[in-house]
Amino acid sequence: MKRQTLAMLIASAFALSACAPQPAPEDKPAAGSAPVAATSAPAAASAPAASAAAEAEVPASELPVIDAVLTKAPEVPPAIDRDHAARVKVNIEVQEKVMKMADGVDYKYWTFNGDVPGSFIRVREGDQVEVHFSNRSDSTVPHNIDFHAATGPGGGAAASFTAPGHTSVFSFKALQPGLYVYHCATAPVGMHIANGMYGLILVEPKEGLPKVDKEFYVMQGDFYTKGEYGAQGLQPFDMKKAIDEDADYVVFNGHVGAIAGDNALKAKVGEKVRLFVGNGGPNLVSSFHVIGEIFDRVVVEAGTVENHNVQTTLVPAGGAAIVEMKLDV
Repeated sequence: MKRQTLAMLIASAFALSACAPQPAPEDKPAAGSAPVAATSAPAAASAPAASAAAEAEVPASELPVIDAVLTKAPEVPPAIDRDHAARVKVNIEVQEKVMKMADGVDYKYWTFNGDVPGSFIRVREGDQVEVHFSNRSDSTVPHNIDFHAATGPGGGAAASFTAPGHTSVFSFKALQPGLYVYHCATAPVGMHIANGMYGLILVEPKEGLPKVDKEFYVMQGDFYTKGEYGAQGLQPFDMKKAIDEDADYVVFNGHVGAIAGDNALKAKVGEKVRLFVGNGGPNLVSSFHVIGEIFDRVVVEAGTVENHNVQTTLVPAGGAAIVEMKLDV
């Protein structure tokens, strides 16, 4: 078959014709929600409630500043061990670069921080996320970034519309815990995403996540090339195939074999493994399954609903899921 994937593919979920955000004036307020108004806690409030109220009262300008630890797939930054909010600086650079898609097949990817998917970002609920977004001078077009974790205009897209050779800075408050997609939202949106401009940001709940032995970052994407599957040489993007949802490559982590063979994700018998699973799309749904395992716990669509003893979980284009399993054999 022409399409090569470890996941079954179903229907389209991500429109290629989404509207582009307009460039924002330099004095536009930062994307994201305004700080939450502080509420007085009753005298008998529990310590966690009092702590949360105190945390909400700290203005963003007074939060301690830290640099985000960013990792490339399939690696994941370490769990957050602080018990307070911070202003987390995230540096993201757009780079358009030719890389190997498959043996003998090259493709000019559009990337966040040099690979597909973009860097894994890990922050804490209540953090102020300060994004420094740069578009290299050798880029061919403007780019921006839309965080599904951000509440505000375009998820940051309007504030981050950046021409080649320039840098934009904006911030948002991570209001709700979960695992969220980020992607480019410059028109035509589907083209930017189909060229590899997507990644995941984890907003850890204030109490943290349950401890596991290994964590990995896996993200599906569909690619559309002028040549058919396996055609040799540098392959350009094919807009008609993208509109028709006729993918030539459906891969995990941007490249054929990225998590197979010598690149396989490894863990020992008895270890508990957590996978942060995303689907950049732009079109195809992922029916995510690990052969020879049953998911002990699935955080459905990376929200608050949990399911257990699951064989396969759906991950829509532009969505995510968290799956956990203990390796019994």
